[in-house]
Amino acid sequence: MIGPMTIQAESRKPAPARGLALPGTGAKVHEHYLRNGLRVVLLERPGDPVVTSLLWYGAGSRHEAPHEAGVAHFLEHMMFKGTKRFGKGSVDATTTSLGGSNNAFTSFDHTAYWFELASDRFEAAIELEADRMRGLLLDPAEFISEKAVVLEELSMGRDDPWRRLSQDVSHELFGRHPYGAPIIGHPETLQPMSVELMRGWYERTYQPCMATLVLAGDLHPTSTLSMVRKHFGSIESGPAPAPVLCAPLREPEGERRIEKRWDDAASRLVMAYSTVPVGTDEDFDLDLIDTLLTGGRVSRLYKRLVLTDGLATMVGSSSDTRMEGGAFWINAEAVPGVDPAELERVIEEEITRLVEEPIPAKEMRRVQRTLRSGDAFEAETVSDLAEWFGGFAVDADWRMLLDWEERRAAVNAKRVRATARQFLTRERRVVGWSLPGKES
Repeated sequence: MIGPMTIQAESRKPAPARGLALPGTGAKVHEHYLRNGLRVVLLERPGDPVVTSLLWYGAGSRHEAPHEAGVAHFLEHMMFKGTKRFGKGSVDATTTSLGGSNNAFTSFDHTAYWFELASDRFEAAIELEADRMRGLLLDPAEFISEKAVVLEELSMGRDDPWRRLSQDVSHELFGRHPYGAPIIGHPETLQPMSVELMRGWYERTYQPCMATLVLAGDLHPTSTLSMVRKHFGSIESGPAPAPVLCAPLREPEGERRIEKRWDDAASRLVMAYSTVPVGTDEDFDLDLIDTLLTGGRVSRLYKRLVLTDGLATMVGSSSDTRMEGGAFWINAEAVPGVDPAELERVIEEEITRLVEEPIPAKEMRRVQRTLRSGDAFEAETVSDLAEWFGGFAVDADWRMLLDWEERRAAVNAKRVRATARQFLTRERRVVGWSLPGKES
């Protein structure tokens, strides 16, 4: 079954914010929309004399047609290869000359471009971003050269046993939906990819109505908004891209297992459960479950597997929620000589204990304190704040941050056990093992 997957402009339902305090961050939010559809969010936080610019496009690998797989990430590379106005290397050279830093990242649901500069010179970031939003050269020679870099990056990932196993598990969990494919793409789509294909993707998706510009730090809202209008206001925006057809998320259909072989002595486990989209109540519950199971040396799985029973050299977990769905991951590496089945049995035993036994109040308080500390860390610097805020602005709704602390505090032991009972079941999981032996 194939269903529609839409690349769309930002939802305009809530009224824009003006000087709204963002709890726990020391920042005030000022939200505006330019006439061309660009959403501008100013996070005013005086103190540190820096400003972070993060330009988010609501288009990632989730929005690629099958024959385009990898184009979003590849284009991220090409965004540093020059425009008519600013030639190849200008982005890095300008950033360095101003004593700043820059970077970019592509996810399943978005692509983002980041600058951090002193508060008296951050206009350079706005000018560069506005120019490359519509003015990218996409020089054919640079395209061919950078394709080799991307293919080498892909090859290096395939030589990593953890990444290979995780990708196989992800594909089995999400099925033919783009969440089940690597963000970087596949050799069979990257090798034949043309500059014309990329140009089409760029022209459809890199336009004001698809973008959210987050500026955070020691800035003046009025003059900063004028600065943004100066550079972005004249850019024309076309219609939002047409829907892309893709397979739906795979429905849970009973436990599925994968066994791979890798030519070393390690036994590696990746276990993934199908869960929920970002921002749901269960998302908060799963954060607590993650911390309870593997958040530090006194967490349940670490203490049992590593410190007490000596079954694993490492164990970790994560709740990975996205726009359309999510996964809860558990990964572990067995101590040499340990039976993999015994390691898996103990993990299942701890999950069963989580579901069936009351969670002590003292343990709940410890985990809640750990999560609150993590939340504070998310907004420690203006760059952290811009990334944390922007991710929710693009993938969900940043207004959920207004009652974040209350929603975090509302998670109790009863809810945690109910969410674990609903989602951490064999029927919803994929179990992948990479065992010693000839590679497969």
